[in-house]
Amino acid sequence: MVSLALHEYEAAARERLPRSVWDFFAGGSGSESMLSAGREALDRLRLRPRCLVDVSDCDPGVSLLGARLAAPVGVAPMAYHRLAHPEGEVATARAAGTAGALLTVSMFASRTLEDIAAAADGPLWLQLYWLRHRESMVRLIHRAEAAGYRALVLTVDAPRVAHRPRDVRNGFAVPEGVRAVNVDASVMSASHDGRSGRSAIARHAREQFDASIGWEDLAWLRERTSLPLVLKGILTAEDAEIAVKYGIEAIVVSNHGGRQLDFAVPAVEALAEIAEVVSGKCRLILDGAVRHGADIAKALCLGADAVFVGRPVLWGLAHSGESGAAAVLRLLGEEFEEVMALMGAPRVRDFNPSGVTGT
Repeated sequence: MVSLALHEYEAAARERLPRSVWDFFAGGSGSESMLSAGREALDRLRLRPRCLVDVSDCDPGVSLLGARLAAPVGVAPMAYHRLAHPEGEVATARAAGTAGALLTVSMFASRTLEDIAAAADGPLWLQLYWLRHRESMVRLIHRAEAAGYRALVLTVDAPRVAHRPRDVRNGFAVPEGVRAVNVDASVMSASHDGRSGRSAIARHAREQFDASIGWEDLAWLRERTSLPLVLKGILTAEDAEIAVKYGIEAIVVSNHGGRQLDFAVPAVEALAEIAEVVSGKCRLILDGAVRHGADIAKALCLGADAVFVGRPVLWGLAHSGESGAAAVLRLLGEEFEEVMALMGAPRVRDFNPSGVTGT
């Protein structure tokens, strides 16, 4: 199979998926300003290569919370992979394993945690939203522990789902035959209730997400698991500093794919100030608008330990299932290895703030 460029996978996915599903994957919140802001911020950054460095043996491999990855790349948590391909997250897990990448499984995955784990050759993390029905969370955590998942990723930028105009226009609801199989059906029922001019996803979040939680609630979560805790959605040094005080093992600097706060600071622009205050006390992951191997290098220069990739994996999945998703991840890894050679940075540790300009 000949690998396509990422924009070709995007075009193929757009052509193959129903309009409402494509809009659910591709859309943003409000004015949708954040769909382009992250990409524009990354494009403003320029790399500063060093010459006459021995780059005959470049090693893009990293360790992240005890897991060895072929490159500093993971798959961001995204719900309902079966909307893109019938095998859903099972195909994504096999693809991530082939590419040596981390897979973060959404609590709203459309395949069971156990089936995903059985298909996976690489490390798995489980993403959580904080539900009002806490026992549903606890059951999910215990299942993840039993299945070998290695960390919990708590999404903290979504006390409610923001207004997403495409989903409202389409009256989007999760279609028949696809559901969040790991969560009680009673908890998920609103997400299937399609109504003209309303988003079932937003309605479900209003009914089920607990918007009252604060930092002190993390102790409750810690008491119920021995897994490392990762917070996803932090965009300020102030919150990063608090996270460090609470012993968080990793932070995902993220704009939620442009689907939450409109006109927020792009994740890559927030990265440097967060890296400064964290100062190596926890791991940092950049999530947002990564489309090239050079983006990985830019993130590492600004203090990230790895990046998460979201929509492009779904594009590959929609194009050709496991092989398409694997090709997307493999392409990014190969591009990054080439950047290492051309940057004069044969090891991931060689990337530092001197390697980037335009911040």
